[in-house]
Amino acid sequence: MATTSALKRDAVSPAKRPSAARAKLVVPKTPAAKAGGARSTLFVNSVEKAMTVLKAFDSARPSLTLSQVAALTEVDLSTAQRFTYTLTELGYLDKDEESKTYSLSPLVFGLTYHYLSSNELVNRAAPYVQQLSVQTGETANITVLHRTDIVFVYRIASQHVFNANIMVGARMPAYCTAPGLAIMAHLPQQEVDAILAASDPVQHTPRTVTNPKSIRERLAGIRLAGYAHTEEEFFLGDISTAAAVCDARGRVIAAVNVAIAKHRWNAADERRIADLVISAATAISSR
Repeated sequence: MATTSALKRDAVSPAKRPSAARAKLVVPKTPAAKAGGARSTLFVNSVEKAMTVLKAFDSARPSLTLSQVAALTEVDLSTAQRFTYTLTELGYLDKDEESKTYSLSPLVFGLTYHYLSSNELVNRAAPYVQQLSVQTGETANITVLHRTDIVFVYRIASQHVFNANIMVGARMPAYCTAPGLAIMAHLPQQEVDAILAASDPVQHTPRTVTNPKSIRERLAGIRLAGYAHTEEEFFLGDISTAAAVCDARGRVIAAVNVAIAKHRWNAADERRIADLVISAATAISSR
């Protein structure tokens, strides 16, 4: 798995910045060229720029003017105009002729549909994640590792869902989330070191563990226990328990987790929740 660090999110202005909870959802950027060398001649820069334009839009910036697109993507107005025009013609952007602003079109969501409908992991995990949500009465998810982050690829949200802004496609740093730690605990040491080196160790809450040595020690404990458990390390009020999902070769490919709001959490339930999560992860792996 690639472990290149995601770039930090740009901001249009202080007034446009998202709330603290939303700001923590990572927006992936195109990885830079490998250290010490230039990009391959096969790399198409125009594709990178087009994807950067699409990724400029999010919940905090649902619509952007041409000048805002240019500022966020760090290109001149002429270049921004060509890319927004092309993406609009292709159907990936909508343009409001009255306000002269652009927004993502539903066609972008089609890319997610194609990923989910063709993904073997999601197809085989779905019934087990649904059952896990019913058994616990809480939100259950499947996440995969992408570079330094976990990405939600399947989610069953309960009526007690802690954060409704988290949905399929949302990203969080692996080093301080239960699914991320569960996955990292089953990776070769070299890959763990690469992820930690590329991660931005932000103290998201007072309980976030950012020291690489402490994280490595934690991973050793997770391997022995068979599951990862975090309490308010990325979001305040969020408690999560996760276990790794492996493929037929025993290679970790994902994690299944249950997320519970703090006010609904009972520490005495940790073992029961962990056993259910491990059982679901084992069932998905065995298929």
